[in-house]
Amino acid sequence: MSSRPEHTAPPELFYNDEEAHKYTVNSRMIQIQSELTRRCIELVCLPDEPCHVLDVGCGSGLSGQELSEDGHLWIGCDISASMLNVAVEREVDGDLIEHDMGHGLPFRPGSFDGIISVSALQWLCNADKRCHDPRKRLSAFFTTLYSSMARGARAAMQFYPENPDQMEMITSYAMRAGFSGGLVVDYPNSTRAKKIFLCLVAGGVAAPLPAPKGVDSGPATSAAFTASQRDGHRAGKHHKKGAKKVGKEWIIAKKERRRRQENKGEVRPDTKFTGRKRRPKF
Repeated sequence: MSSRPEHTAPPELFYNDEEAHKYTVNSRMIQIQSELTRRCIELVCLPDEPCHVLDVGCGSGLSGQELSEDGHLWIGCDISASMLNVAVEREVDGDLIEHDMGHGLPFRPGSFDGIISVSALQWLCNADKRCHDPRKRLSAFFTTLYSSMARGARAAMQFYPENPDQMEMITSYAMRAGFSGGLVVDYPNSTRAKKIFLCLVAGGVAAPLPAPKGVDSGPATSAAFTASQRDGHRAGKHHKKGAKKVGKEWIIAKKERRRRQENKGEVRPDTKFTGRKRRPKF
């Protein structure tokens, strides 16, 4: 049986009352959540003044507590009602929304100065229902995430990719949405301590990625994509779609193929008007 939670049940079912209760009594889970949140806040590079921050997959509000201690205002969204009930019982300072991030984020453009997320992004890569398409869900999430951020704002999202293909799919849809940034891998040589963060910038000038932790020497363990790479990715995509050339020779060749095929109906004869470019309508 797989040990990955997303293979066990959908998030709204996996994080039931029993699982949510662990985030109030299990000191190890609370410590890990706090450490990952603190690292996300560090990667977002928020100024000392109070900022408006979105916590995607806020769960029981442990991440929001770290934001409150730094003096920031925050909103948390999560798909699990049980986890949000725990956050309400803990009387967290932020506002809470029960929402599936795969449907896109329901916020006005430019609402947030920063985004954090801990252990939530990988859930978008699973098709828990027949109507779920991971690619469409990733596209909806990153597109609305980009629009909800102020220009130049940063996002830091820690996640557990199942394999390199899943990691590539997530970063590619972030690029398509317009983000620059990349991956920061802390403690890359440790099996247990290794943590992967997707660090994004919405508009503005792309800044160098922060240095990863646990790397004593050698090149930094990170993978960045810039605005030029992002635009090149888009251009390549459109080029493939528009690669089909339609001209007189192509039309004549297609008509010849259809004449050789059976049961294709009557094919009109070639004339001097075949393949002629028509003038635009007035």
